[in-house]
Amino acid sequence: MPTRSFKGAAPQELYPLLDSLRDELEISPEFSPEAEEQAATAATRTFDAPDMTEIPFVTIDPPGARDLDQAVHIERHGDGFRVRYAIAAIGWFVPTGSTLDAEVRERAVTVYGPSGSYPLHPLSLSGGAASLLAGEVRPAYVWTFELDPEGEPTATTVEFAMVRSRAQLTYEQVQSALDGGQGLPADTPSDLPHLLAEVGRLRIAIEASRGGVSLNIPDQDVVRTEEDYELAFRATLPVESYNAQISLLTGIEAARLMREAGVGIFRTLPRATKRDIRRMRLTAKALGIEWPGHFGYPEFVRSLDSSIPAHAAFMVQATTLFRGAGYLAFTDGAPHDRMAHGAIASEYAHVTAPLRRLVDRYGLEVCLAHCEGRDVPEQILVELPEIPEIMGRGISRANRYERGAVDLIEALILEPHVGEDFAGVVVDADDNGERGTIMVANPAAQARLTGDELPLGEAVEARLAEADPETRRVTFVLEH
Repeated sequence: MPTRSFKGAAPQELYPLLDSLRDELEISPEFSPEAEEQAATAATRTFDAPDMTEIPFVTIDPPGARDLDQAVHIERHGDGFRVRYAIAAIGWFVPTGSTLDAEVRERAVTVYGPSGSYPLHPLSLSGGAASLLAGEVRPAYVWTFELDPEGEPTATTVEFAMVRSRAQLTYEQVQSALDGGQGLPADTPSDLPHLLAEVGRLRIAIEASRGGVSLNIPDQDVVRTEEDYELAFRATLPVESYNAQISLLTGIEAARLMREAGVGIFRTLPRATKRDIRRMRLTAKALGIEWPGHFGYPEFVRSLDSSIPAHAAFMVQATTLFRGAGYLAFTDGAPHDRMAHGAIASEYAHVTAPLRRLVDRYGLEVCLAHCEGRDVPEQILVELPEIPEIMGRGISRANRYERGAVDLIEALILEPHVGEDFAGVVVDADDNGERGTIMVANPAAQARLTGDELPLGEAVEARLAEADPETRRVTFVLEH
């Protein structure tokens, strides 16, 4: 197959179509003047809280991020570790019952797209007064975890305090330092990368022992160049997994505190059924992947390598086991039955991204009140039952926009090539083998595939039959 070059999606073509998608989904591009004014006033607020600015926190985020929710500090403590995790206290800036509060509740989440984001809060707060920006003193919920030598928490506390991040780091910077490359800024604790890796690996082992599953599927990213937008598949760095384990630890401990308090909101996901696991065993067999009889599903997934086409196809199929995520709110005692999150294999709560997710600010206040030995504020009890429905609408809208934007860029890039053949891998197929998904390496696309007896997990050549930017549809046809 000849080598081809692909023109990216030009901004002048992309932006009007993105605006149409945004309007179709009723995503508001701006806050009202009244809400912006309330946010600007709130941004000047001062706080009388304990001073914890001596702790050398740092943030670790993608390059250029301004909505910095979390800052981390890790140190050795006895024969174990002390992990501190500062979470932005955005809720303290949003007046209850205000226009700003109403508009935040309507949005529910930050929506991300190629041309920019539609933030949950005005930028004066999410990218300013409430963000844990380096060098700035900010109010935060400071979580402190005492971990034993194996990484298990022996004590957890939450405090409201003032903190100051020392540096805004990227994943690439921390990974480079961990690998012996370029060092980190002078104000950053020199042992941070190695302690993060050490704790992260311990927590990954704990995840494995409790039956948790993390699918290592390459991300399909939109890349902005000087002239246009392109697509690429990006493998996650090891340090991203280590950092994610700190967030998971916080969410697991938050759920435990909520159960103790009898008030809270769990992130829920149904467990895979025996029938589902049996289906996945048949899928592995069809793909020619040996699944040892003594391996459970979590062990088997961890043995796979997403760079191998058949393994990548299995992982895409495996995502079907983890659909139906939601929230369960309770204000008068925790559920009698354990509500383990199907993928995490533990009760879990969202509390680590309040700048970008409405639900987190409620969970944070519940955990703080419980740790301080006081009742949960009445306003939280009144509003909490409404949050699952609000979050469901917001997440659905955001997912549709973010997936639609990628589909749109795929269509713009591929439109001039309709009728041409492309090499790819069949990563999904229905029971009849007539409809599925093809993953194309160049350009980095995932699109619809039709044909007879689609060979799941195999490399194929398929013809591009449709690439329509208006409908955001891209379709390949496999012709035997």
